[in-house]
Amino acid sequence: MTTCIDEIIELLGAELRNADLAERRQIENELELALAEREVIWAEQDGRIDAEPPF
Repeated sequence: MTTCIDEIIELLGAELRNADLAERRQIENELELALAEREVIWAEQDGRIDAEPPF
């Protein structure tokens, strides 16, 4: 799972480097979400957070 998200982050970074001003904000937002998703995946794998709902 992390390999896929890492690839997405890498692709977004490449897009950001080549983006014009109109696209830049949207790509930055997508990159921020992908980075946050990767952090959640890592935290679940490390056992720092529980992926199960509390109910």
